[in-house]
Amino acid sequence: MSRPVSTYRVQLTPDFGFAQVAEIAGYLRDLGVSHVYLSPILQATPESRHGYDVVDHSRIREEFGGATGFREMARQLAAQDLGIVIDIVPNHMNTMNAQFWSVLKDGPASPYANWFDIEWVDGKVALPVLGDDTEPVVDGDVLRYHEHAFPHPGHYRLVDWREGPGYRRFFDVSSLIGLRVEDPSVLSATHEVIFWLFDEGLVDGLRIDHPDGLADPRGYLDRLRERIGAPWTVVEKILIGPERLQPDWACDGSTGYEVLNRVNGLFVDPSGKEPLVRLFSELTGQPEEYRPVMVAAKREVLDLFFGAEIDRLARVTGCDPAAVSELLAAMPLYRAYLVPGEEPPPESVEIVELAAAECSPAVRPLVQEVLYGSAEAIVRFQQTCGPVMAKGVEDTALYRWYPLSCLNEVGGEPDAFGVSVEEFHDFCGEMSPYTMTTLSTHDTKRSEDVRARLSVLSEMPREWASVVGEWSSELSFDPHLDYLAWQNLMAAWPISAERFAEYLLKAAREAKTAISWVRPDAGYERRLREFAQAAVRLPVEEFTERIEPFAMSNSLGAKLVQLMMPGVPDVYQGNETTDFSLVDPDNRRPVTYPRKPETSWDAAKLLVTTQALRLRRRLGGAAPYLPLRAEGEAAEHAIAFARGEGPRAVAVATRLPVRLARRSAVAGHSVWGDTTLTLPSGSWRDLLTGEPHSGTVPLARLLDQYPVSLLERHDL
Repeated sequence: MSRPVSTYRVQLTPDFGFAQVAEIAGYLRDLGVSHVYLSPILQATPESRHGYDVVDHSRIREEFGGATGFREMARQLAAQDLGIVIDIVPNHMNTMNAQFWSVLKDGPASPYANWFDIEWVDGKVALPVLGDDTEPVVDGDVLRYHEHAFPHPGHYRLVDWREGPGYRRFFDVSSLIGLRVEDPSVLSATHEVIFWLFDEGLVDGLRIDHPDGLADPRGYLDRLRERIGAPWTVVEKILIGPERLQPDWACDGSTGYEVLNRVNGLFVDPSGKEPLVRLFSELTGQPEEYRPVMVAAKREVLDLFFGAEIDRLARVTGCDPAAVSELLAAMPLYRAYLVPGEEPPPESVEIVELAAAECSPAVRPLVQEVLYGSAEAIVRFQQTCGPVMAKGVEDTALYRWYPLSCLNEVGGEPDAFGVSVEEFHDFCGEMSPYTMTTLSTHDTKRSEDVRARLSVLSEMPREWASVVGEWSSELSFDPHLDYLAWQNLMAAWPISAERFAEYLLKAAREAKTAISWVRPDAGYERRLREFAQAAVRLPVEEFTERIEPFAMSNSLGAKLVQLMMPGVPDVYQGNETTDFSLVDPDNRRPVTYPRKPETSWDAAKLLVTTQALRLRRRLGGAAPYLPLRAEGEAAEHAIAFARGEGPRAVAVATRLPVRLARRSAVAGHSVWGDTTLTLPSGSWRDLLTGEPHSGTVPLARLLDQYPVSLLERHDL
């Protein structure tokens, strides 16, 4: 097994399987990545475009080429010196699987009854499917209800779809049932393919989906390591603010959302917060403070979606359901890191107590139960915090409170404007050397280049308010949605009316202010599509072109920083050139290879990506990180650091380019003036321009062709 130096994420689909990945092996080698990072490969529902709905853990997905196709792809990738990282889903699987069918038929007597996290009531499991007066129909040994089919006779009961299921599920998705991988037999059965892939040396690393759903993430990771050794492993753990990954989790780090939000923050001007928040509040009627919106959204989703989970927790803890809901709404993180049978860590106690301090006295008995109570109480509370955060924050609050929507990312805090250079250096100094870093994923709310454009708005709020006023005077639809529409229309430009309408429809459903996934409104949705068609005819291109040089600077700067900072950088498919995608499924559209530059921005981004990835391969994995600091009047506009022993590489990027340009206009000289950067000793060559440099270099010279510079020492 080899540790990745960098990865390239590929979204497998029935149209782009193992054979197609093998075809781009040479392209990926030339790009400079060390490993191909595949979306889930196990057998999912046949029509699945993402693979997170596994139905059979014993098979590699046939639509992709099966086991034979996987082996052949691995052989061709290895011939190009490329390894493989796979994405696995230990928390849940689709309910349309043979094992759950057995459980529905035979109840607790089924040999698979221990596979699933079920709350049995009189030996039956509740299935939330009933939605009208239609009677289920018996068809031989099958009971049919609309598109649903169940074994007949069976040990289950059909209930109203609003009730919630009698089993743990993935978030609020009742078609995805929770697995009990804490049971060694279940772990072994659901990981048999994963284990033989490692045994045969076909795979080098793992990305673990949604560890917060597991009863015991630490124990799960320990058992994985006992079975397959210590391959490179990262977990999709959402870390917020100062939260850090638990040091006793047997993994190399997270999938990088905390990195994404800090890199993004480098290019956001904190001085834009007040005017943009004021503009947002005036246009939407929402409050100027984010937290009340977030708490209200969490309370709302608890009432809408999590009644079954609340009732189950109430029964387990012996507490009032209202108190359970109140404490869950106040919890600030996806997990409090409590383990049954162990003394609660002080920081975990603090998390729960701070949440309780915002609640009524009625939660005090519950606090005792989730900190010191039964194993089931502690585990259930842990497993419920994540879904409430995901649905309440990611899928509701972030669609309601969005003064600058590039801040509305997974794990992000939309009221936190800007990250200083010193804060960023401090963060990098604490990073695990093999954690994953990223800018775009299959789950980001918008792509890195969309965010690069949006970041510019933090530097020119007055100009942005003016153009929004012009567009709003010509066209309006829903005050809760219009301002989000204007931001994303501009940032994703050019975009078709169909793509834009689909984005707005999802945004409106997630916001739940006018419609939702469970509360459609045909008239509203028709008017929304009409609004989208009219909006794409507005002169949006004029403003987008105006900010393009600054957005390009942000894009290249963020890309270089992410690729050269500590960690294992991932490039999401197609993002080696510009990509202006919005939330899924928009960001999972097919990608054409090889990527060919169509604009100067494309060409520059491909150059930066290729040279940085190739340099990372030459540097190897855990290269030391050394902050560098510019000197002079525009020093705050540069982020610079060195990597490697010696050091051997230097990365420099421009930040806050609008203010930088205005500074030069006032001063009457070049944008950088007398600002300089002192390079580490030695002779250096810029890999983007070929220019030699050494000693103290004026940034006006170093950054005269591109807003970024990537230097390699060539006298060693």
